[in-house]
Amino acid sequence: MNEWITVERPGYLGKHRDKKNKEWSERYGGGNWRLAWKVGETFVDFFGVCALYEDAYFEFLKRNPEILNQLIAEASDVYDDEPSNVNSGFDYTKQETIRTHIQDIAIRRSVIRMGLWFRGQELIRIRQEKGTHPLSVILSPGRVPFHRPDLIEQPELEEWWYKGTIEGFYQSNKFFQIR
Repeated sequence: MNEWITVERPGYLGKHRDKKNKEWSERYGGGNWRLAWKVGETFVDFFGVCALYEDAYFEFLKRNPEILNQLIAEASDVYDDEPSNVNSGFDYTKQETIRTHIQDIAIRRSVIRMGLWFRGQELIRIRQEKGTHPLSVILSPGRVPFHRPDLIEQPELEEWWYKGTIEGFYQSNKFFQIR
């Protein structure tokens, strides 16, 4: 049987990601469960959702040149929960900490897609109120509007992010499925 059955919308996993993955593997067996993101009438994998996540940052930075210019002028690079996140470069699969970090990679990829790169001196944390730079909050995935709000599953899940944001899309459209 290769058909996937939706069990739940797990919402934000954060630092509990690895624990939940272990629980699901023990309960359902490795390869018999997945996280998938609903986009319209279909489901996409992690790479599919990362493409949309990245496009949202790309569109936001394109529409807000003052923020883009400040970012490339002041940042030497960006990270989410640990400075080691910079070692992920442009690769969404390089997840070296207990949380999934996508915003730093999406921002790097968006900047390079514009033919630009960081020229600044400061490693800027992009993580809601946890960062010390003004761009930490401005570029938080919980604050940046999602460029395709029509794709956000309803009812939109609510937690630390604002409604209609990149994080709102990522968390609301995430489904736990088994076969």
